[in-house]
Amino acid sequence: MTDFLVSGSAALPDQADGLRRLFAGTRTRFIAVAANPDVAFAGLALERLASVCASAERKVLVVDAARGTPHELAGVDLASCIEPLGDNLSYLAARGLPVRFVNTRGSCETFLDAVADAAPDAALVIVHAEVQELGRLFARRAPRPLLLAADHPVSVTSAYANIKLLAQRHGLMAFDLLLVAAANSPRTPRIAEQLALTAERFAGAVLHDWATIDPAAQSDWPRALMRLAQSQMADGPLFAAPAHAAVAQVAR
Repeated sequence: MTDFLVSGSAALPDQADGLRRLFAGTRTRFIAVAANPDVAFAGLALERLASVCASAERKVLVVDAARGTPHELAGVDLASCIEPLGDNLSYLAARGLPVRFVNTRGSCETFLDAVADAAPDAALVIVHAEVQELGRLFARRAPRPLLLAADHPVSVTSAYANIKLLAQRHGLMAFDLLLVAAANSPRTPRIAEQLALTAERFAGAVLHDWATIDPAAQSDWPRALMRLAQSQMADGPLFAAPAHAAVAQVAR
């Protein structure tokens, strides 16, 4: 049993309806999430993001390559290791799996094709991985990685380190941000602003958008999170078809 649990949503019906209309009939895409070891509620952030995406009645698979020991059969039958969590949501513990697919150029992108083969019904795949592994998976697919940070300096420093590595080593120059913090924290706009300025000044990168997730709220679907999810689903890179088939915006 994984610690990735989905707690049900309290989003307004019109918000979910808007997502369904916007993404009806679109092809499957990936969202790349850079792991941050200094964010205590990373699992909660993934849960909220996945729940918002699943509200569009799209089948969502969360591939957690940063946490969770994979099933012993993962190397033989990846599909059998996918755990259903709800009607539109499933989970794959995948720590250590991408490197098994590394090629002579250091790329692990064929792991994404293996995931697509294992979950052909998934309309969206959220991949949570350490930043070095994320670069090996997505460098050729040019995503806009989603950063994680919290309301304390160490986590923000780690988020910037992720920006710097992905920008300088893999040429990924635009990012989104999920801040895990109290909804009423007066510091969150300043954190996002400073991260955006630092990214632009020292890495030439852009923080495209950001949203806050309040870990104390049982079901937190703020408008900014809905907006960020919509943008990620629209702009995320398309995966290969299976063989059988500038300035941070203030969250309000």
